Amino acid sequence: MTKKTVNVVFYRTANGREPVKDWLLKLDKEDRSAIGTDLKTVEYGWPLGMPLVRGFSGKANSDLWEVRSDLSGGRIARVIFTMFCGDMVLLNGFIKKTQKTPDQELAKARDRKKNLV
Repeated sequence: MTKKTVNVVFYRTANGREPVKDWLLKLDKEDRSAIGTDLKTVEYGWPLGMPLVRGFSGKANSDLWEVRSDLSGGRIARVIFTMFCGDMVLLNGFIKKTQKTPDQELAKARDRKKNLV
């Protein structure tokens, strides 16, 4: 039996919400499954690189990575995460509509990362 190299945990707000889990639950079953499979691959194979995982460069983003998932209909999803206390903390998830990761999505992940304790 293969052993996990990291545990996946959802970022939790001060009032107990889990934004990435909430986002995932709004997706259809097929898309949730695709993203879940990719997250599980990272969970058992970390550290991984392209094409599944890409790190963000730049000082403010150096400890953020994204899991890159292909969805039905040619759409793509991204889950931004950080490593914290040995866990893979899922900070933000979104459907990507442009080539570049939108600044507000990265900012959301950075803000959430600051709240980790």
